[in-house]
Amino acid sequence: MKTIGFILIVVGMMVAAGSANDCDGKCMSQANDTATMLMVAGAGLFAMLVGALAVFSAHNEGNY
Repeated sequence: MKTIGFILIVVGMMVAAGSANDCDGKCMSQANDTATMLMVAGAGLFAMLVGALAVFSAHNEGNY
């Protein structure tokens, strides 16, 4: 359970970091609009939250 939680945290960080889908302003024609960017960033934050809850619950149950 801790492994899945850590994977969710890492994947959520990558999703939230890449939510704008642009490459430093050089290809703005392929970038996400604001609504899509916020939706993807929210999904990344949700994945991080679920992963953190999984890690903390596994730790509290004693599954080291």
